Amino acid sequence: MRDMNGPYKLPEGWKWVRLGEVCEIIMGQSPPGHTYTEKPEGLPFFQGKADFTDYFPKVRVWCTQPIKVAEENDILISVRAPVGPVNMSNVKCCIGRGLSAIRCRDSVDNWYLFWYLRSIESQIASLGSGSTFGAITRNDLMNLYTPLPLLPEQRRIAEKLREIMSEIEKARSACERQLEAVKALPSAYLREVFESEEAKKWERRRLGEVLSIIESGSRPKGGVQEVKEGIISIGAEHLNSYGGFNFANVRFIPNAFYQTMKRGKIQKGDVLIVKDGATTGKTSIVDDDFPYKEASINEHVFRLRGKENLLTQQFLFWFLYSPQGQFQIQQEFHGSAQGGINQKFIYGVRIPLPPLPTQQRIANYLKEKMSEVEKLRQAVERQLETINALPQAYLRKAFRGEL
Repeated sequence: MRDMNGPYKLPEGWKWVRLGEVCEIIMGQSPPGHTYTEKPEGLPFFQGKADFTDYFPKVRVWCTQPIKVAEENDILISVRAPVGPVNMSNVKCCIGRGLSAIRCRDSVDNWYLFWYLRSIESQIASLGSGSTFGAITRNDLMNLYTPLPLLPEQRRIAEKLREIMSEIEKARSACERQLEAVKALPSAYLREVFESEEAKKWERRRLGEVLSIIESGSRPKGGVQEVKEGIISIGAEHLNSYGGFNFANVRFIPNAFYQTMKRGKIQKGDVLIVKDGATTGKTSIVDDDFPYKEASINEHVFRLRGKENLLTQQFLFWFLYSPQGQFQIQQEFHGSAQGGINQKFIYGVRIPLPPLPTQQRIANYLKEKMSEVEKLRQAVERQLETINALPQAYLRKAFRGEL
């Protein structure tokens, strides 16, 4: 427990107080099951974090015989997994055992305390880390230390934070819309190519006529190793949504097993496609940026190579990655987590086949555009990360008297 000096020095006129000194703590209790109703009878019934939104809980269930009641303007805090999130009650309501109501006395502004509790959510969560189910007690809440200025200053800080958070939310929403627009660009570029007037004139061939290799990989008996040695084994989880690879959780097969493999050894230029499971159809290409000299695929991935006199690898990749290619795959797959596609199906996929120079021109164009999109996506995601970090930054300033 902290002493009354608190974890940091407060401005003049502020003091550290225990929550139990300035608030009433009401622990929730679940009423009998037969008193729950989906009709608006009795009081709205909130059971835990699942009922929370950004600020006010959403009513899903009512209770006709409430046991524990929170009043309008009480702070609701989740006290059972997860521990720490808060909402503000905007109605009189029944609270279950997953929640506690914090009722401020005259010396505390409820929105000021709301923002402070939100600023220390991770600290509150840590209080429940020793519990099997992740829970905190009334005692835990009563002994939380809160920095408390005079009431007018509390209200000023609360109002300032509300204004700042509103502006941050506008910025976040705008950035998220921008990110969605950026994510839509690859499909737009691919449709521009494969639905163009030029594309309508191209010959259509079945992949079985233009592929020289289609094979899945394997792995040794007993599976891959959880060590960073040997030859990397690429599975469905390593193909990302942008045609590249995710190496965060790579696994390996022994070099001796790799040397005996008759199928599934990756070469530069290979087009890889997930053949079964929930991500069936996800496609990547082993391009010049692939970081491993030797690599393999496991039994959940196909590698494809086109006949050099008919099909370039880049064009094959962009077609299978495109909405047109994915449409054919998903028609067969039907989205079943247990389903998949087999070699016979791959052979039957119809691909537009312009002359090789046209394929190369299109591949170069799409690669350039997708590189621009990827840079833009990363920039927008960094911007969104910055925006998402702003609330805690302002909350830290506010409760040090720096706002």
